[in-house]
Amino acid sequence: MQSVQHAAVPGCELCVGGQAQLIVSSANWRVILVDDVNYPGFCRVIWNQHVKEMTDLSEAERQEIMQVVWQVEAAQREVLQPHKINLASFGNMVPHLHWHVIPRYLDDTHFPNPVWAAAQTSGPAEEILSARRERLPQLIRAIQQRLSSI
Repeated sequence: MQSVQHAAVPGCELCVGGQAQLIVSSANWRVILVDDVNYPGFCRVIWNQHVKEMTDLSEAERQEIMQVVWQVEAAQREVLQPHKINLASFGNMVPHLHWHVIPRYLDDTHFPNPVWAAAQTSGPAEEILSARRERLPQLIRAIQQRLSSI
């Protein structure tokens, strides 16, 4: 199957970019650091073309985006050492193919539920979140290094 070609869709927040920090990009995809105060290290892997589903991509493109997702996850595990990594690709609200790669901790606001569920606790103390944020430059470098050959 060949990749379905689409132009940028007006109003699509993933087509136009946004406020998130770009970590690394290629002709096909990009990785951004999501600005989420409760989840330092939350990344999004976005396919650049506006497609809705993984099956809109060729087999090689599907392998490529998943390789990126796996490398982001590996970098998060190495640098942030979370309890768990959540991977999610919904697209219900923004039907543009993207993956959420979210480091999770036993003390996070929503654990053990998804980050989009109702909060379970007030979350970790600010000094813990601050210590996690301090590792973001190292995480960015690790992601860039891991993706330099893809």
